[in-house]
Amino acid sequence: MSNSFFKFKEFTVNQDKTAMKVCTDACLFGAWVVDSINMPSLKNILDIGTGTGLLSLMLAQFSKASIDAVEIEPMAVAQANANFNASKWKEQFQIHATSIIEYAIKQERQYDLIISNPPFFEQQLKSNNKQRNIAMHSAHLTLTELANCMINLLTDSGIAAVLLPWDRSEEWKEIAEKRGLFCIKETVVKQSTAHSYFRTMILMQKNRATSGFNTITIKEGSEYSKEFSQLLAPYYLAL
Repeated sequence: MSNSFFKFKEFTVNQDKTAMKVCTDACLFGAWVVDSINMPSLKNILDIGTGTGLLSLMLAQFSKASIDAVEIEPMAVAQANANFNASKWKEQFQIHATSIIEYAIKQERQYDLIISNPPFFEQQLKSNNKQRNIAMHSAHLTLTELANCMINLLTDSGIAAVLLPWDRSEEWKEIAEKRGLFCIKETVVKQSTAHSYFRTMILMQKNRATSGFNTITIKEGSEYSKEFSQLLAPYYLAL
């Protein structure tokens, strides 16, 4: 998925200005969130670190909610804004060129859904690409900072959705629980039956509840799995 654009059934994501491109796990995450919650009931959504605007666009396809998209990297702001304006849901979006920490300090509004595919690598070697480092490395947003922002910006019945590396999911849940966010659904993801788990998708709420757990494998052999195909069918042209 390294083309300058990625075309979905209902929208197109241009990605020529951003270091982070559309990727399969982010697409799966967006589709999983839509499938997991009651989208028509949402009045407002916050997308933390929107990048190209992919997740916001996926959510807008199934919701009439107003969507605030926060992004710190200037080129990604321009890219997401262009993608939003080119979509049929452009009136639903408002992009904010700032960090989520600054946004949370100034923001009095609370959200029914907060979604984030955050920068999640710590202590790994960084590349020479500054844009990619901002998108990928948590020096610009730690998990603790993310949890603090989410708990302050969620309504009492709101849901927080996070995509993380599988090996950081327990760390995230521990950090979030200390701040009053509890896991209500967790799905771990592997690329194929031959691979180990590499991503975790988590839904959280302020009130402690029974947590559901399941797994998804993206490919079985050379084909997409049944579960993956069902989730992505509303989006992928090939499905």
